[in-house]
Amino acid sequence: MDLKTNLFAASEYRSVKQRKGCFSVIEYEKDVSVSPEAAQIAYFSAEMNVRKKQLIIELDGKVGAIVQAKEMQMMMGDVEATTGVRGAGDLLKKMVHSAVTDETVIKPHYEGKGILVLEPTYRHILLEDMADWPEGIVTEDGMFLACEDTVEMEVTGRKNLSSLVLGREGIFNNTFYGKGILALESLVPREELIEVELEDNSVKIDGNMAVAWSPGLRFTVRKSMGTLIGSAVSGEGFVNVYEGTGKVLIAPVRNIK
Repeated sequence: MDLKTNLFAASEYRSVKQRKGCFSVIEYEKDVSVSPEAAQIAYFSAEMNVRKKQLIIELDGKVGAIVQAKEMQMMMGDVEATTGVRGAGDLLKKMVHSAVTDETVIKPHYEGKGILVLEPTYRHILLEDMADWPEGIVTEDGMFLACEDTVEMEVTGRKNLSSLVLGREGIFNNTFYGKGILALESLVPREELIEVELEDNSVKIDGNMAVAWSPGLRFTVRKSMGTLIGSAVSGEGFVNVYEGTGKVLIAPVRNIK
């Protein structure tokens, strides 16, 4: 690729934290593009790992990338964007998808040879290899950032009444299949997420703290104890239950903003 850029050059201000597939995550160790009034906040934010990050996508002309709308900051080289819509039927499907999730109708499809730089974010960027999720991965709404175009996306709905009414995980979720790398935005860094691998077993969670899970797992909501009186006495009420064989990624704390 006949491109020269200092994007990947390590310095005291910026470094490459992750690389998977065509994706790299750049993290700004120090945010020096701030005013004097904001310097104190920027300093303590960096000390607490609240740092600016950017997803960089290197396209080789073979594998393209699908990106959340309005996330592109710049393109370098011979990179072109299309709508990714394959006819009226596909557009209708995407409109239905958008209507039941927090996702946009059109997600640009980038292809060619060059570098794509996405907008900075203070959220954590998770790079998930679909090979680690052979049955696919279900995520919370609003987490999708980008994926290689070998990854397929569809919307799945709740399959039982308890999870629909009491689960607090949304009525519909995005499910990803196929091969390649999926980039997600998370309020919690990957190293803090609790990963549970189930083999004909279950995990019970007090609240909507699961951020991703295998689609083959059965999700229900049950009383934390055998009876309503027991649940009331324990103070726990209902719990979200994932059971079967697969994986669950769980945040260590309840939703943080």
